[in-house]
Amino acid sequence: MTSRERLMATLRGEPVDRPPVSFYEIGGFQTDPADPDPYNIYNSPAWQALLELAEEHSDIIRMMSPVRARSIDPTGSASAACWHEFFREDTQDDGETRITRTVLNVAGRTLTQVTKRERQINTVWTVEHLLKDAADVEAYLTIPDGVFAEHIDTGPLEAGEAALGDRGIMMVDTEDPLCAAAALFSMEDYVVLAFTEPRLFHRLLEKMAGRIQPRTAEVSRRFPGRLWRIYGPEYASEPYLPPHLFDEYVVRYVAPMIRAIQAHGGYARVHCHGRLKNILDLIAGMGADGLDPIEPPPQGDMELREVRARHGRQLVLFGNLEIADLEMLPTPRFAEKVKRALAEGTAGAGRGFVLLPSASPYGRELTPVTLRNYETMLQLAAAW
Repeated sequence: MTSRERLMATLRGEPVDRPPVSFYEIGGFQTDPADPDPYNIYNSPAWQALLELAEEHSDIIRMMSPVRARSIDPTGSASAACWHEFFREDTQDDGETRITRTVLNVAGRTLTQVTKRERQINTVWTVEHLLKDAADVEAYLTIPDGVFAEHIDTGPLEAGEAALGDRGIMMVDTEDPLCAAAALFSMEDYVVLAFTEPRLFHRLLEKMAGRIQPRTAEVSRRFPGRLWRIYGPEYASEPYLPPHLFDEYVVRYVAPMIRAIQAHGGYARVHCHGRLKNILDLIAGMGADGLDPIEPPPQGDMELREVRARHGRQLVLFGNLEIADLEMLPTPRFAEKVKRALAEGTAGAGRGFVLLPSASPYGRELTPVTLRNYETMLQLAAAW
């Protein structure tokens, strides 16, 4: 089978020649090793063998957002002037660290957010979050929805699919309303507000859902029958929030997204790190088609075999290798983890399984053992 055939058969619950193997972000995100940008870690010589391995030998699930321009990044957006009425950005870059300060002036309040990016690490830290308390939320809610107008373009998804050919599939990547809301706060401020101000927090979620849910329906209509990843539900998992708030803050807003995706033959995969035991039934109850990354204990609280036994007939399971093991374990020990994941992910009756790590390396340098462990994933799956 080709990678595309293998992945689509897995989504449909049909037999495959072997379990697909995805490296998640590696091969999942489009990278350009030739880009000389000093913040592009993928131009490091240390990355070239792994990038080539992913592109030529893994079952690629390429992730892409359908939003080409939005007013929070006003370049090319029709609502840019409107955005500038409320937001102002300033970036300082010394070649090693990039600091971006965003100032929001609304309802008589001045709110600030500060993010930091280091040259050696492919991630952005939020040093100061935009919203700190209920009064900030009330002010934020007064921003006209037009300020956040988006331009939806499925052209790059279609072009990406054509470029991939038989090497894999495209996956539409989207946040849920909870992710869009919770990311505006520090984790502690978010948890306190979600616990103590549920009506206010629902108003914020509804504002986010007002653009995310229609976007999901429109992209599903234009780009039907494809795999989606919905990320953000982990913000309401334990130990952050109890299951009844997962029901309120995730199920209420994500279930309509899943229905919109499936209405046009698509497949909805829910992304949720950490503990699953007390929310797994809620995830399945939304009608989800897949779940990732199903982290093993102690990062999670369920073994892969337990998840498959409870909901494997409905859910395609993506997992369940921990990134720390992939980067740090000697290859013989990591191979045992891979064998266990393959055994538990394919045992008994089930819709399908994709071997997948919980994340990917994000530093400029890679150790030789990391590359060997990625190679081991492919070798063991091929022989399964």
